[in-house]
Amino acid sequence: MWRLLRPDAVAVLNDEKAKRSLARYFAVVHNEKPAKFQIAKKLSAPFRKEDSTDELWRKHEALTREFYELENEIDDGKKNLNSLLSPEKSYLDLKIEIAKRMLEKCQFCVRRCGVNRLKGNLGFCKCGAEITVSSIFEHVGEEPELVPSGTIFTMGCTMRCKHCQNWTISQWIEKGDIYKPERLADEVEALRKSGCRNANLVGGEPTPWLGQWLETFKYVNVNIPVVWNSNTYYSSETAEILAGFVDVYLLDFKYGPGDCAERISEAPSYWKVCTQNHLAAKKYGELIIRVLVLPGHLQCCTKPILEWIAANLSRETRVNVMFQYRPEWRAYEIPELRRRLTRDEMEHAVRLAKEVGLTNFIT
Repeated sequence: MWRLLRPDAVAVLNDEKAKRSLARYFAVVHNEKPAKFQIAKKLSAPFRKEDSTDELWRKHEALTREFYELENEIDDGKKNLNSLLSPEKSYLDLKIEIAKRMLEKCQFCVRRCGVNRLKGNLGFCKCGAEITVSSIFEHVGEEPELVPSGTIFTMGCTMRCKHCQNWTISQWIEKGDIYKPERLADEVEALRKSGCRNANLVGGEPTPWLGQWLETFKYVNVNIPVVWNSNTYYSSETAEILAGFVDVYLLDFKYGPGDCAERISEAPSYWKVCTQNHLAAKKYGELIIRVLVLPGHLQCCTKPILEWIAANLSRETRVNVMFQYRPEWRAYEIPELRRRLTRDEMEHAVRLAKEVGLTNFIT
Protein backbone atom coordinates (compact mmCIF):
# COMPACT_ATOMS: atom_id res chain seq x y z
CA MET A 1 0.00 0.00 0.00
CA TRP A 2 2.80 2.45 0.85
CA ARG A 3 4.16 1.99 -2.66
CA LEU A 4 0.90 3.37 -4.04
CA LEU A 5 0.81 6.22 -1.54
CA ARG A 6 4.46 7.14 -1.99
CA PRO A 7 5.83 6.16 -5.41
CA ASP A 8 8.77 8.50 -4.72
CA ALA A 9 9.82 6.12 -1.93
CA VAL A 10 10.36 3.49 -4.63
CA ALA A 11 11.94 5.86 -7.13
CA VAL A 12 14.48 7.10 -4.56
CA LEU A 13 16.18 3.71 -4.70
CA ASN A 14 17.45 4.74 -8.12
CA ASP A 15 18.20 8.36 -7.23
CA GLU A 16 21.96 8.67 -7.70
CA LYS A 17 22.29 11.77 -5.49
CA ALA A 18 20.41 10.15 -2.62
CA LYS A 19 22.38 6.93 -3.04
CA ARG A 20 25.72 8.76 -2.87
CA SER A 21 24.88 10.72 0.26
CA LEU A 22 23.23 7.76 2.02
CA ALA A 23 25.18 4.85 0.54
CA ARG A 24 25.76 2.93 3.76
CA TYR A 25 22.18 3.46 4.93
CA PHE A 26 20.80 1.89 1.77
CA ALA A 27 23.23 -1.02 2.17
CA VAL A 28 21.94 -1.67 5.69
CA VAL A 29 18.33 -1.38 4.49
CA HIS A 30 19.08 -4.13 1.95
CA ASN A 31 21.01 -6.20 4.56
CA GLU A 32 24.23 -5.83 2.60
CA LYS A 33 26.00 -4.28 5.60
CA PRO A 34 25.36 -4.41 9.35
CA ALA A 35 23.87 -1.51 11.29
CA LYS A 36 26.31 0.31 13.53
CA PHE A 37 24.76 -0.97 16.76
CA GLN A 38 25.39 -4.54 15.58
CA ILE A 39 29.08 -3.77 15.10
CA ALA A 40 29.21 -2.00 18.48
CA LYS A 41 28.07 -5.25 20.14
CA LYS A 42 31.11 -7.06 18.71
CA LEU A 43 33.79 -4.57 19.76
CA SER A 44 35.33 -5.54 23.09
CA ALA A 45 35.37 -2.87 25.80
CA PRO A 46 37.26 -4.05 28.90
CA PHE A 47 35.93 -1.65 31.52
CA ARG A 48 34.98 -2.08 35.17
CA LYS A 49 32.11 -0.69 37.19
CA GLU A 50 34.76 0.74 39.52
CA ASP A 51 36.33 2.84 36.76
CA SER A 52 35.89 6.58 37.13
CA THR A 53 33.66 8.35 34.66
CA ASP A 54 36.69 10.16 33.28
CA GLU A 55 38.38 6.81 32.68
CA LEU A 56 35.27 5.49 30.92
CA TRP A 57 35.28 8.51 28.61
CA ARG A 58 38.97 7.97 27.79
CA LYS A 59 38.24 4.35 26.89
CA HIS A 60 35.24 5.42 24.86
CA GLU A 61 37.30 7.89 22.86
CA ALA A 62 39.88 5.22 21.99
CA LEU A 63 37.21 2.65 21.17
CA THR A 64 35.38 5.08 18.90
CA ARG A 65 38.48 5.17 16.72
CA GLU A 66 38.66 1.37 16.82
CA PHE A 67 34.97 1.13 15.95
CA TYR A 68 35.30 3.05 12.70
CA GLU A 69 38.38 1.03 11.74
CA LEU A 70 36.39 -2.16 12.33
CA GLU A 71 33.41 -0.79 10.41
CA ASN A 72 35.65 -0.04 7.42
CA GLU A 73 37.12 -3.54 7.53
CA ILE A 74 33.65 -5.08 7.60
CA ASP A 75 32.39 -2.81 4.84
CA ASP A 76 35.42 -3.69 2.69
CA GLY A 77 34.85 -7.40 3.21
CA LYS A 78 38.07 -7.89 5.17
CA LYS A 79 36.15 -9.07 8.24
CA ASN A 80 32.80 -10.77 8.69
CA LEU A 81 30.57 -9.60 11.51
CA ASN A 82 29.10 -13.05 12.09
CA SER A 83 32.54 -14.59 12.53
CA LEU A 84 33.44 -12.18 15.34
CA LEU A 85 32.97 -13.42 18.90
CA SER A 86 30.63 -11.55 21.22
CA PRO A 87 32.74 -10.03 24.01
CA GLU A 88 31.86 -10.11 27.69
CA LYS A 89 31.59 -6.33 27.63
CA SER A 90 31.14 -4.41 24.41
CA TYR A 91 31.47 -0.88 23.09
CA LEU A 92 27.68 -0.71 23.31
CA ASP A 93 27.82 -1.79 26.97
CA LEU A 94 30.34 0.98 27.63
CA LYS A 95 27.97 3.53 26.12
CA ILE A 96 25.16 2.19 28.32
CA GLU A 97 27.30 2.52 31.45
CA ILE A 98 28.28 6.11 30.64
CA ALA A 99 24.67 7.02 29.87
CA LYS A 100 23.51 5.56 33.21
CA ARG A 101 25.97 7.79 35.01
CA MET A 102 24.72 10.76 33.00
CA LEU A 103 21.20 10.02 34.30
CA GLU A 104 22.47 10.67 37.83
CA LYS A 105 23.38 14.22 36.84
CA CYS A 106 21.52 14.78 33.61
CA GLN A 107 23.50 16.42 30.83
CA PHE A 108 22.07 14.88 27.67
CA CYS A 109 21.04 18.27 26.32
CA VAL A 110 22.91 21.55 26.53
CA ARG A 111 20.74 22.82 29.38
CA ARG A 112 22.65 20.45 31.70
CA CYS A 113 19.90 20.50 34.32
CA GLY A 114 22.02 18.19 36.49
CA VAL A 115 19.04 16.45 38.09
CA ASN A 116 19.23 12.86 39.30
CA ARG A 117 16.62 11.20 37.12
CA LEU A 118 17.30 7.81 38.71
CA LYS A 119 15.90 9.23 41.95
CA GLY A 120 12.80 10.63 40.27
CA ASN A 121 13.97 14.21 39.81
CA LEU A 122 12.83 15.93 36.61
CA GLY A 123 14.49 18.67 34.60
CA PHE A 124 13.33 20.89 31.73
CA CYS A 125 12.22 17.98 29.53
CA LYS A 126 10.30 16.28 32.39
CA CYS A 127 11.71 12.89 31.38
CA GLY A 128 12.28 10.36 34.16
CA ALA A 129 14.19 7.09 34.38
CA GLU A 130 11.92 4.86 32.27
CA ILE A 131 11.35 5.51 28.60
CA THR A 132 7.81 6.68 27.91
CA VAL A 133 6.31 6.16 24.45
CA SER A 134 3.47 8.00 22.74
CA SER A 135 3.08 5.82 19.63
CA ILE A 136 4.77 3.24 17.42
CA PHE A 137 3.80 2.82 13.77
CA GLU A 138 4.89 2.52 10.15
CA HIS A 139 5.21 6.12 8.97
CA VAL A 140 4.68 6.91 5.29
CA GLY A 141 5.01 10.68 5.62
CA GLU A 142 8.77 10.95 6.06
CA GLU A 143 11.48 11.59 3.45
CA PRO A 144 11.18 9.10 0.55
CA GLU A 145 14.38 7.28 1.44
CA LEU A 146 12.98 6.55 4.91
CA VAL A 147 9.50 5.34 3.91
CA PRO A 148 8.11 3.12 5.30
CA SER A 149 9.76 4.31 8.49
CA GLY A 150 9.41 2.51 11.81
CA THR A 151 8.74 5.55 13.96
CA ILE A 152 8.74 5.46 17.74
CA PHE A 153 7.50 8.71 19.28
CA THR A 154 8.75 9.27 22.83
CA MET A 155 7.46 11.85 25.29
CA GLY A 156 9.17 15.08 26.33
CA CYS A 157 11.46 17.58 24.61
CA THR A 158 14.57 19.63 25.29
CA MET A 159 13.11 22.70 23.54
CA ARG A 160 9.81 24.52 23.85
CA CYS A 161 8.88 25.62 20.33
CA LYS A 162 5.79 27.78 20.50
CA HIS A 163 4.65 26.42 17.13
CA CYS A 164 5.28 22.74 17.97
CA GLN A 165 3.12 20.41 15.89
CA ASN A 166 3.63 17.55 18.36
CA TRP A 167 3.00 19.65 21.45
CA THR A 168 0.79 17.07 23.14
CA ILE A 169 3.81 14.73 23.06
CA SER A 170 6.59 17.22 23.73
CA GLN A 171 4.77 18.89 26.63
CA TRP A 172 3.42 15.73 28.25
CA ILE A 173 -0.24 16.52 27.58
CA GLU A 174 -0.50 12.84 26.72
CA LYS A 175 0.35 10.31 29.39
CA GLY A 176 2.32 7.88 27.25
CA ASP A 177 3.20 4.26 28.03
CA ILE A 178 6.29 3.11 29.92
CA TYR A 179 8.37 0.47 28.13
CA LYS A 180 11.05 -1.85 29.41
CA PRO A 181 14.03 -2.19 27.02
CA GLU A 182 13.24 -5.81 26.14
CA ARG A 183 9.64 -4.97 25.21
CA LEU A 184 10.71 -1.97 23.15
CA ALA A 185 13.28 -4.13 21.38
CA ASP A 186 10.46 -6.48 20.39
CA GLU A 187 8.63 -3.51 18.87
CA VAL A 188 11.73 -2.50 16.88
CA GLU A 189 12.08 -6.04 15.55
CA ALA A 190 8.38 -6.15 14.63
CA LEU A 191 8.73 -2.91 12.65
CA ARG A 192 11.62 -4.34 10.66
CA LYS A 193 9.81 -7.60 10.02
CA SER A 194 6.76 -5.68 8.79
CA GLY A 195 8.91 -4.09 6.07
CA CYS A 196 10.09 -0.83 7.64
CA ARG A 197 13.38 0.44 6.33
CA ASN A 198 14.59 1.83 9.65
CA ALA A 199 14.00 2.47 13.33
CA ASN A 200 13.15 6.16 13.51
CA LEU A 201 13.76 7.47 17.05
CA VAL A 202 11.69 10.63 17.38
CA GLY A 203 9.40 12.55 19.71
CA GLY A 204 9.10 14.98 21.29
CA GLU A 205 12.82 14.48 21.27
CA PRO A 206 14.89 11.26 21.60
CA THR A 207 17.84 12.94 23.36
CA PRO A 208 16.64 12.57 26.99
CA TRP A 209 16.08 8.87 26.36
CA LEU A 210 19.48 8.07 24.83
CA GLY A 211 20.50 5.75 27.66
CA GLN A 212 17.27 3.80 27.40
CA TRP A 213 17.61 3.59 23.61
CA LEU A 214 21.12 2.17 23.89
CA GLU A 215 19.88 -0.49 26.30
CA THR A 216 16.95 -1.28 24.01
CA PHE A 217 19.20 -2.00 21.06
CA LYS A 218 21.27 -4.37 23.16
CA TYR A 219 18.26 -6.69 22.81
CA VAL A 220 17.54 -6.02 19.11
CA ASN A 221 18.65 -8.98 17.02
CA VAL A 222 17.57 -7.88 13.53
CA ASN A 223 19.61 -5.72 11.20
CA ILE A 224 17.95 -2.31 11.04
CA PRO A 225 19.46 1.16 10.55
CA VAL A 226 18.99 3.58 13.43
CA VAL A 227 17.68 7.03 12.47
CA TRP A 228 18.25 9.75 15.08
CA ASN A 229 15.38 12.21 14.44
CA SER A 230 16.36 15.18 16.59
CA ASN A 231 16.02 18.92 17.13
CA THR A 232 19.87 18.90 17.34
CA TYR A 233 19.90 20.67 20.71
CA TYR A 234 22.04 18.09 22.49
CA SER A 235 25.30 18.16 24.43
CA SER A 236 28.78 17.29 23.19
CA GLU A 237 28.68 14.21 25.45
CA THR A 238 25.54 13.01 23.71
CA ALA A 239 27.16 13.62 20.32
CA GLU A 240 30.09 11.39 21.33
CA ILE A 241 27.83 8.59 22.57
CA LEU A 242 25.80 8.70 19.36
CA ALA A 243 28.96 7.91 17.38
CA GLY A 244 29.01 4.23 16.51
CA PHE A 245 25.30 3.84 17.29
CA VAL A 246 23.39 6.05 14.84
CA ASP A 247 23.36 5.22 11.14
CA VAL A 248 21.48 8.27 9.86
CA TYR A 249 21.27 11.62 11.62
CA LEU A 250 17.93 13.17 10.67
CA LEU A 251 18.60 16.60 12.13
CA ASP A 252 16.56 19.76 12.33
CA PHE A 253 18.29 23.02 11.53
CA LYS A 254 15.68 25.35 12.91
CA TYR A 255 17.17 28.83 13.33
CA GLY A 256 19.85 31.22 12.17
CA PRO A 257 22.51 32.87 14.35
CA GLY A 258 20.24 35.59 15.77
CA ASP A 259 17.88 35.45 18.73
CA CYS A 260 15.04 33.59 16.97
CA ALA A 261 15.76 30.28 18.71
CA GLU A 262 15.59 31.82 22.16
CA ARG A 263 12.54 33.95 21.35
CA ILE A 264 10.50 31.16 19.75
CA SER A 265 11.86 27.95 21.30
CA GLU A 266 13.56 28.91 24.60
CA ALA A 267 16.82 27.55 23.15
CA PRO A 268 19.79 29.88 23.80
CA SER A 269 23.02 29.20 21.87
CA TYR A 270 21.09 27.10 19.34
CA TRP A 271 23.21 28.14 16.35
CA LYS A 272 26.48 27.23 18.06
CA VAL A 273 25.17 23.91 19.34
CA CYS A 274 23.41 23.04 16.09
CA THR A 275 26.40 23.72 13.84
CA GLN A 276 28.71 21.69 16.09
CA ASN A 277 26.33 18.73 16.11
CA HIS A 278 25.86 18.80 12.35
CA LEU A 279 29.64 18.65 11.92
CA ALA A 280 29.80 15.69 14.32
CA ALA A 281 26.96 13.96 12.45
CA LYS A 282 28.84 14.36 9.17
CA LYS A 283 31.94 12.87 10.81
CA TYR A 284 30.27 9.88 12.44
CA GLY A 285 27.42 8.87 10.13
CA GLU A 286 25.21 9.88 7.23
CA LEU A 287 23.05 12.97 7.33
CA ILE A 288 19.65 14.28 6.30
CA ILE A 289 18.92 17.87 7.31
CA ARG A 290 15.44 19.28 7.79
CA VAL A 291 15.01 23.01 7.35
CA LEU A 292 11.48 24.05 8.27
CA VAL A 293 10.87 27.38 6.56
CA LEU A 294 9.05 29.75 8.91
CA PRO A 295 6.98 32.71 7.68
CA GLY A 296 8.96 35.92 7.95
CA HIS A 297 12.22 34.09 8.70
CA LEU A 298 13.84 33.61 5.30
CA GLN A 299 16.57 36.22 5.76
CA CYS A 300 17.33 35.66 9.44
CA CYS A 301 17.10 31.86 9.43
CA THR A 302 16.61 30.03 6.11
CA LYS A 303 19.30 31.93 4.20
CA PRO A 304 22.15 31.61 6.75
CA ILE A 305 21.26 27.98 7.40
CA LEU A 306 21.48 27.01 3.74
CA GLU A 307 24.66 29.04 3.28
CA TRP A 308 26.28 27.31 6.26
CA ILE A 309 25.35 23.84 5.02
CA ALA A 310 26.83 24.51 1.58
CA ALA A 311 30.03 26.02 3.00
CA ASN A 312 30.68 23.64 5.92
CA LEU A 313 29.21 20.25 5.04
CA SER A 314 28.79 19.61 1.35
CA ARG A 315 26.68 20.90 -1.48
CA GLU A 316 25.60 17.30 -1.98
CA THR A 317 24.21 17.03 1.56
CA ARG A 318 20.69 15.65 1.60
CA VAL A 319 18.49 18.60 2.66
CA ASN A 320 14.72 18.71 3.01
CA VAL A 321 13.51 22.31 2.61
CA MET A 322 10.16 21.95 4.33
CA PHE A 323 7.01 23.97 3.68
CA GLN A 324 4.77 22.12 6.15
CA TYR A 325 4.59 24.93 8.69
CA ARG A 326 1.19 25.61 10.16
CA PRO A 327 0.31 27.61 13.29
CA GLU A 328 -0.03 25.24 16.25
CA TRP A 329 -0.07 25.36 20.05
CA ARG A 330 1.17 28.84 21.16
CA ALA A 331 2.21 30.14 17.72
CA TYR A 332 -0.21 33.04 18.13
CA GLU A 333 2.26 34.54 20.67
CA ILE A 334 4.70 35.23 17.80
CA PRO A 335 3.06 37.68 15.36
CA GLU A 336 4.76 36.45 12.17
CA LEU A 337 3.95 32.81 12.98
CA ARG A 338 0.17 33.30 13.00
CA ARG A 339 -0.09 32.43 9.31
CA ARG A 340 1.09 29.82 6.82
CA LEU A 341 3.81 30.41 4.24
CA THR A 342 2.98 32.35 1.09
CA ARG A 343 3.75 31.00 -2.38
CA ASP A 344 6.39 33.73 -2.75
CA GLU A 345 8.14 32.57 0.43
CA MET A 346 8.23 28.98 -0.80
CA GLU A 347 9.66 29.99 -4.15
CA HIS A 348 12.18 32.26 -2.43
CA ALA A 349 13.41 29.37 -0.26
CA VAL A 350 13.96 27.19 -3.33
CA ARG A 351 15.90 30.02 -4.99
CA LEU A 352 18.08 30.36 -1.91
CA ALA A 353 18.91 26.63 -1.97
CA LYS A 354 19.88 26.85 -5.62
CA GLU A 355 21.87 30.07 -5.17
CA VAL A 356 24.11 28.53 -2.49
CA GLY A 357 24.71 25.54 -4.77
CA LEU A 358 22.86 22.75 -2.96
CA THR A 359 22.41 19.92 -5.44
CA ASN A 360 20.63 17.28 -3.35
CA PHE A 361 17.73 19.09 -1.76
CA ILE A 362 14.05 18.14 -1.84
CA THR A 363 10.87 20.00 -0.87
